[in-house]
Amino acid sequence: MTPKKDNLEIENPSRREFLKLGLAGTAGLLLSGQGKNLTPGPAPADDYGPLFASKPIEVVKVGFVGVGGMGSVHVQNFLNIEGVEIKAICDIVEEKVARAQKWVEEAGFPRPKGYSRGPWDFKRMCEEEDLDLVFTATPWEWHVPVCVAAMKNGKHAATEVPAAVTLEECWELVETAEKYKKHCVMMENCCYDRIELMSLNMVRRGLLGEILHAEAGYLHDLREVKFSSQGEGLWRRQHSWKRNGNLYPTHGLGPVAQCMNINRGDAFDYLVSMSSPSRGLQLYAREKFGPDSPQAKEKFALGDVNTSLIKTKLGKTIILIHDTNLPRPYSRIHLIQGTRGILQKWPDRIYIEGRSPQHQWEDIEKYAEEFEHPLWKKLSQKGEGRGHGGMDFIEDYRLVQCLRTGSPMDINVYDAAAWSVVSALSEKSVAKNSEPVKFPDFTRGRWKTTPPLGIIEG
Repeated sequence: MTPKKDNLEIENPSRREFLKLGLAGTAGLLLSGQGKNLTPGPAPADDYGPLFASKPIEVVKVGFVGVGGMGSVHVQNFLNIEGVEIKAICDIVEEKVARAQKWVEEAGFPRPKGYSRGPWDFKRMCEEEDLDLVFTATPWEWHVPVCVAAMKNGKHAATEVPAAVTLEECWELVETAEKYKKHCVMMENCCYDRIELMSLNMVRRGLLGEILHAEAGYLHDLREVKFSSQGEGLWRRQHSWKRNGNLYPTHGLGPVAQCMNINRGDAFDYLVSMSSPSRGLQLYAREKFGPDSPQAKEKFALGDVNTSLIKTKLGKTIILIHDTNLPRPYSRIHLIQGTRGILQKWPDRIYIEGRSPQHQWEDIEKYAEEFEHPLWKKLSQKGEGRGHGGMDFIEDYRLVQCLRTGSPMDINVYDAAAWSVVSALSEKSVAKNSEPVKFPDFTRGRWKTTPPLGIIEG
């Protein structure tokens, strides 16, 4: 069972404009069962915005929703972070709840209460439990329902990526966070990987000059995962049946957005998007399961390679690629280009004018001693073996640290919405022969005065 989703195509992503177009009646019928209000609320109060900080919490009481693959990683990380108490575990599979409860007890903490009465039991958890934070690592379509239930019941929310699937969902997260004055954090672990952190440090210290262009993506052969009979195979392939766009933008986009001060001095303005033909999943299904198998008869809308071009308000550019259906080695590209130099991951290399040999790449490791990010220096050893090379632990540590110190989040609800909405906007552009599609301004103009994300010492 999954929550109902609207399939509205919105020409202009501003919901105010949506109403002006006279489509509110139809939308209201489609969304009436969701309790969603298409009329955007007022601008956030002065005490809520991109630098919103809640009161410090000495011990963060946490409830988890979804403790499969990534959810289990986060549970283990939280058990190794000071100032955390895991109070509740929710999952539709009772055995997974019991497994996580056992981990908590083995770590020397009281047994958390279990919730496994079906897919909506997280609502009961949010209503009954005394929690500071609800953390969801569920399939994509459940991220918003869980986060909204958490915030409406007085809890902060954190979600795996993407934070939302549709434009309407992105607005719902923003407006709920503003109304209830709660954090809604998207857990984009790639912002905490080593080279990405080092890149941000280099940018902040001016090594690359003014940043003008970036390239990013999620290039990962997921054919086996999508056709698996467990884990993400139970739901992820379904998004490829009818959706055609950049379905998983945030891993690549998040780190370069931070380097380019998106929502903190600049903002996404519009995008154009195009997709290649769809071949990879069909070919894989025929060869693995046979030409007469049910899998081989499935139809897929998702183009194998989607390329989106993003223009920012200050005129800067980003190339963003989604490529998960074809044979290839893993990459997120991660290229940052400025007036004084350029760096890239996959392969790791850098060129700085006046410092590098003329017209020759250098190994980025030559710059590590000078530009290693202090957060990585402090936490990388603690994060070894704790998910994706340590970046999962660092992102979890930062979430807890911000809650305990009463600090603004590194990735706030406006970032979660702006990075995630690329999926919906790219689908719209692809369907309209790559027409430009405007980004909504989730900050309502506050990006102009919000300072850039600084270098966190940890």
